[in-house]
Amino acid sequence: MNLAYHDIRHQFGRFMLTAVGIGLLLMIVLGMSGIYRGMIDDALVVVDHIGADLWVVQQGTRGPFAEVSRIPANLEHRLLAVPGVEHARGFVSHNVQREYKGKPLRMNVQGLAWPEDKGHWVKLVAGRSLGQAHYEMIADVALGLQLGDKLDLGKDTYTVVGLTKGMVFSGGDGIAFFTMRDAQSIQFDNSAESIRLERAARGQRAADQDIGQIQPLLVQRGAGLSADIPAMGPPMVSAVVVSLKDGANPASVASIVSSWPDVSVHTQAEQRHLMVRGMIDKARRQIGLFRMLLIIISTIIMALIIYTLTLDKIHDIAMLKLMGARNSMVIGLILQQSLLLGMIGFGIAWYSGGFLFPKFPRRALITSEDLFGLALMVVVISVLSSLLGIRKAMQVEPNKVLS
Repeated sequence: MNLAYHDIRHQFGRFMLTAVGIGLLLMIVLGMSGIYRGMIDDALVVVDHIGADLWVVQQGTRGPFAEVSRIPANLEHRLLAVPGVEHARGFVSHNVQREYKGKPLRMNVQGLAWPEDKGHWVKLVAGRSLGQAHYEMIADVALGLQLGDKLDLGKDTYTVVGLTKGMVFSGGDGIAFFTMRDAQSIQFDNSAESIRLERAARGQRAADQDIGQIQPLLVQRGAGLSADIPAMGPPMVSAVVVSLKDGANPASVASIVSSWPDVSVHTQAEQRHLMVRGMIDKARRQIGLFRMLLIIISTIIMALIIYTLTLDKIHDIAMLKLMGARNSMVIGLILQQSLLLGMIGFGIAWYSGGFLFPKFPRRALITSEDLFGLALMVVVISVLSSLLGIRKAMQVEPNKVLS
């Protein structure tokens, strides 16, 4: 006869209600772990998949994802002359927020160096890669866009030709891929009135200078298109990604490039470190703190419930001892109840998490390691929670049943 089974049957409603509460707490613990892993995976999704051995950025900055970086696009030609460099291409990254179908749409814009990079490395779930130099985009499903949707950004309209899944930036915004020129057009877009006022201001500044008064054509040139002014170069890029030849030493190439006074260079490992230990470090520590607090709360609640259940059985435990039951039988009764409570709670956490986690605003990435770690933690919590009840049961005297 299993005493724990019969005791649970006697208090089934109370026991299951407690198990549901414990399960919801464990689900939140599991969700915290999943959100943390999802944040890391989101932060590294571009760094890991773009195929860059080195990231060349503005001098003194930490890369295009950690902070603003501006370098000239023609830097890639200098990099191609460095021994060991096979490919060097520009890269643009920035965030935009627009209105789409009456709702706010926030996305992270990634500019690809067309035609060398058409987005073939992007994992598509539908559609195709970029097929032309302008007016096409690849969007993550998190943005809520569908194949063929048209989105107005700046002065142009872009058509969604491909869909990805899981390509989300560290802030939780879905990523949209454009050609680099289109990404720059979106980033540096100004209204027609702003452009007119800027041209007028340039013309006035030129007219106020001696050289503008001597050469009136300079005033006319200054008030014209920015692209027609030699001193004003093309829009800058956020970074240049470098792919090395087989057998090339990344540290050697990085030392050469880092000696240039206008740029900084980071290896792929350093870029990963900057993302994990820089951008999401505070969030990582905060989630870890909440997770630890929830574990402690779960342990306390389980301990109190097991202790309460033990108090309800004081008379029964005294009767068992009076009948000659060994202490191991009483300990097994309490320990089995505690373990069963933890196991049912774990099952509820697993099942409810599988249903609720996909609906979270942030991606919760649950791995087998997280599930195994939670299961092991539940066993430890269950054992620790039973100690208080076991201690109380061991203090019960057999003659208490006669009083």
